[in-house]
Amino acid sequence: MASRSCANLFDLASGGLLDIPCTPRALPRVMTVPGIISDVDSNSNGDDSDASSSACRERKIVVANMLPLHAKRDPQTKKWCFSLDEDSILLHLKDGFSSENEVVYVGSLKAEIDTSEQEEVAQKLLEEFNCVPTFLPSDLQKKFYLGFCKQQLWPLFHYMLPMCPDHGDRFDRSLWRAYVSANKIFADKVMEVINPEDDCIWVHDYHLMVLPTFLRKRYYRVKLGFFLHSPFPSSEIYRTLPVRDEILRGLLNCDLIGFHTFDYARHFLSCCSRMLGLDYESKRGHIGLDYFGRTVYIKILPVGVHMGRLESVLNLPDTTSKIKEIQEQYKGKNLILGIDDMDIFKGISLKFIALEQLLQQNPELQGNIVLVQIINPARGSGKDVQEAKSETYLTARRINEVYGSPNYEPVVLIDRHVPQYEKTAYYAVAECCIVNAVRDGMNLVPYKYIVCRQGTPPVNTALGMTADSPQTSMLVVSEFIGCSPSLSGAIRVNPWDTDAVADALNLAITMSKSEQQLRHEKHYRYVSSHDVAYWARSFAQDLDRACRDHYSKRCWGIGLGLRFRVVSLSPNFRKLSIDHIVSAYQRTNRRAIFLDYDGTIIPEASIIKSPSPEVLALMNSLCKDPKNTVFIVSGRGRTSLSDWFASCETLGIAAEHGYFLRWNRSSEWETSPVGADLDWKEIVEPVMRLYTEATDGSNIESKESALVWHHQDADPDFGSCQAKELLDHLENVLSNEPAVVKRGQHIVEVKPQGVSKGLVAEKILSRMANDGKAPDFVMCIGDDRSDEDMFESILSTVSSPSLPSPPEIFACTVGRKQSKAKYYLDDVSDVVKLLQGLATASTPKPKHLPHIQVSFESVY
Repeated sequence: MASRSCANLFDLASGGLLDIPCTPRALPRVMTVPGIISDVDSNSNGDDSDASSSACRERKIVVANMLPLHAKRDPQTKKWCFSLDEDSILLHLKDGFSSENEVVYVGSLKAEIDTSEQEEVAQKLLEEFNCVPTFLPSDLQKKFYLGFCKQQLWPLFHYMLPMCPDHGDRFDRSLWRAYVSANKIFADKVMEVINPEDDCIWVHDYHLMVLPTFLRKRYYRVKLGFFLHSPFPSSEIYRTLPVRDEILRGLLNCDLIGFHTFDYARHFLSCCSRMLGLDYESKRGHIGLDYFGRTVYIKILPVGVHMGRLESVLNLPDTTSKIKEIQEQYKGKNLILGIDDMDIFKGISLKFIALEQLLQQNPELQGNIVLVQIINPARGSGKDVQEAKSETYLTARRINEVYGSPNYEPVVLIDRHVPQYEKTAYYAVAECCIVNAVRDGMNLVPYKYIVCRQGTPPVNTALGMTADSPQTSMLVVSEFIGCSPSLSGAIRVNPWDTDAVADALNLAITMSKSEQQLRHEKHYRYVSSHDVAYWARSFAQDLDRACRDHYSKRCWGIGLGLRFRVVSLSPNFRKLSIDHIVSAYQRTNRRAIFLDYDGTIIPEASIIKSPSPEVLALMNSLCKDPKNTVFIVSGRGRTSLSDWFASCETLGIAAEHGYFLRWNRSSEWETSPVGADLDWKEIVEPVMRLYTEATDGSNIESKESALVWHHQDADPDFGSCQAKELLDHLENVLSNEPAVVKRGQHIVEVKPQGVSKGLVAEKILSRMANDGKAPDFVMCIGDDRSDEDMFESILSTVSSPSLPSPPEIFACTVGRKQSKAKYYLDDVSDVVKLLQGLATASTPKPKHLPHIQVSFESVY
């Protein structure tokens, strides 16, 4: 049954459940040269929908919740006036793009625009700022941003679960519908201006995580990147979200997904593995997830600051004047600075308690140390923000009452709008900066502090520094913030351990100037070379790399609602038509048929592993045709296969990947001569047993010629880790033994050298040719890695000069995935239907072939 969270959500987002007014007039979809806007028909969809390229320069479409603009009404004319937000990271990232690139912004305004003014404002913003406003209705905006984003996603992504009504809001499906509807409106605005063949789209942050699904549904080959500016929680936290799959699939509809740290990326990959069954691998230094033939790349790079913007503010006369004022105000005191938003995750109260500990343990610091805490306005609203604010003020008041004096306050709270020049002045003066968040995304405060402490000539003059004065800075940072890994010279702390934070503050203000200088120089080298331009340029380059194969593959969409995804495969890779293969089957006389077992004629997930009566009937029908040579080629043991197919008298069986081979029920088993020495099993079994005891949910399968370690029932991450370790361990101990170690899907297998399904196919085809029955029809169907050897072997064997003429070849994999086979079938039920078609076409026709009721559940 379809999930309620995704069924018909495309219709819902278009206005089915929420009254969302349309934009008064659609904006032109393609801008050519500046000032000339051409209308291009946008009524298209899917794979063939990509409009032809315009003559415009390459564009970057940056999509975010808020546009990098300030808006205010002119008090006299009552007209809206707009200006660029010079501190917005969205504006700064333009520096990382080529001057040939045009940047278009799509997002909401920070002011509510009346419906009657929206068309005029939209035209003005597009012409003057290259901005496309979304104009979300007021009610929708509240439910989307203040509701779902701030009350549900934001706490969850910061590891806060609504365990009871007093601690967070429970999941509200109406807020989820608002989130989807808002994302759909953003997507519609992007579609109004996109040239899908040339433009790159860069979506920002957790507000728009299902937007990629809407865009990918419309344009299969759109170049689409996403960057998450918040943490991504561990799978244990994220899996509590009722719409977890829809959000993961939304992100996976991108080509490149960016995170600040490896921890965040690792959590995302773990969620994809545990909830969607997706594996990832590193490809030439880049982490990639295979998602229905598309490789979704993972980018790990923290954002930087805009050096030029900070330096320009440092050189302002207002800044230097404020620096002198602060120096005079706190003369003779060690100034520690904190700048944080007012929310429950910034750890402001914990920071104050640590300062209290420091003053209690070091009485001589009373009167000599001041913590200036600048509080930025809260981005959300709710009881949690009010509680955090109340606790902050109460803690500060208590400390000042106990350790303060008439002319001294150890904690100075600045809870008002603080202009950028004033913050910059505090950065420049403070001997130490502390960021004590219990959980945060990137947090650029430490980077800004380092740049400001490096100073400029006007700042150094204001500070009374000479040209040869050493530049110093000291950072105390929480280990739970995104920038912590990149600041190796900072004092990292656990914000919950207030004693350790107090010790860190003491160390920071008492450290020698020479060591402070060395730490500062190390940090400044990193921050100045990894600025926001570097971050944007690196992301754009990786997005281009991720999209370079878009037009070399065939694409089509599958799935409904937010479960939509694009399948992307080689242009020569297509679904095997029953009519096509039956036609070839009927006109040929010497046929070789190779069938894998698990995952091919029996569902991989089936509890009952023996073949059904219907499958046995089909095997008998195919085997009774004298023109057919039919083989089951499996990794299973010969005893099981022999028992299960005992009713199929002329069926050939290749067991244990071909170590044992039997041409029919009455013939003897042939054993591969290359694997006669199996003494290595005595080495392998104790090693596997060790890993089985250490890995809950794993087990050993003992075959006559091989040993297999299974971990499909173990924890996905731990099982995969143990499998890698076991693979390395066995390769080392078997380096001089006639055995090979292979890793498959949830298995590690050790088998004799020179044994593979490919060699089985080669042996059977050669025997048929030597007997004067060279095949003119070869069909091979399998679903896993071991079957790829068979596909490759068939293609090479049939082209050998020993065969009088090349046969018709049908190498077919089960599932739409990368393969050496030319054809695919979707699942086991498709394989059974195909075999039924062949059996019906066989001569002599079976008299009592049962009608097959296909009930296998699709594996995709």
